[in-house]
Amino acid sequence: MSVIEIKHLKKYYQVHKKEPGLLGSIKSLFKRKYEDVKAVDNISFEIDEGELVGFIGPNGAGKTTTLKCLSGLLYPTSGSISVLGFNPWDREYDFLKQISLVMGQKNQLWWDLPAIESFILNREIYEIPKKQYEETLEELTTLLEVKDILKIQVRKLSLGQRMKCELIAALLHSPKVLFLDEPTIGLDVVMQKKMRDFIKEYNRRKKSTIILTSHYMGDVKELCKRVIIIDKGKIVFDGELEEIVEKYADHKILSIVFSKEIDPRKLEEIGEVKEFDYPKAVISVKREAASVASAELLQHFPVADLNVEEVPIEQIIREVFTGQDTA
Repeated sequence: MSVIEIKHLKKYYQVHKKEPGLLGSIKSLFKRKYEDVKAVDNISFEIDEGELVGFIGPNGAGKTTTLKCLSGLLYPTSGSISVLGFNPWDREYDFLKQISLVMGQKNQLWWDLPAIESFILNREIYEIPKKQYEETLEELTTLLEVKDILKIQVRKLSLGQRMKCELIAALLHSPKVLFLDEPTIGLDVVMQKKMRDFIKEYNRRKKSTIILTSHYMGDVKELCKRVIIIDKGKIVFDGELEEIVEKYADHKILSIVFSKEIDPRKLEEIGEVKEFDYPKAVISVKREAASVASAELLQHFPVADLNVEEVPIEQIIREVFTGQDTA
């Protein structure tokens, strides 16, 4: 069953264009020039109950604008949106009680108060029964390991601790639909991993429908089976992550460490030499030839170590946007 349905969504902005300098400023007083910026340009997709979908693209692609339309913060220029059967921009109370939007660069916690005070306020806003509130708070604080910091002023918490508390505030009312906009931005590698583990576990336990935007491909690779790629306001890919890997990564990467000096020119007979700095070399070969190439290297070269690797997902996504050869 589709929880989210978007049909031919458009969101255009009129932007004032001013010529540089004083003369340009004077001209703009009498005749202003505008141009349409197509933040979201005629996109359509559906997301089923319980799906965790990666919504990715470069800066300015239209990701956050789409999420704001889905959550009712922005009114679209045209097209239709249905989330849980509601029109988001009507902002009905029954709708708002079932969704949550978490933006990595925006705070909803009161800066000078302990996080627990914001949680109590959210309990009143969403009319959460006391027993349900206590059980949910216990579950979330245990999963995120923050029980010992709930009574500390938010401004005294680290970025990672604040982001965990932001998630708790967004999830106290157990939303059926969760929009996560860069939830791991600015976090170190260890904290990113913890946040990913939590999101994965929350999705499994609650069967919630989640849309995740992130510039960290580790987030997408670990969490999302399906990805929607948007660029310049248009969807350029919608499907399984494995499908995009198969489509754009038709080769593998061989990383070799040699035990003795070799003639690097001989490596060109095996594949495309991407790097060579003795004793290390990196070679790109066709996917179907990876086994044969590995055997050739082991048989005819003094190999100390050999790894066969997939093309990094970052390179594959770059290929989708630019059309450049990831090899």
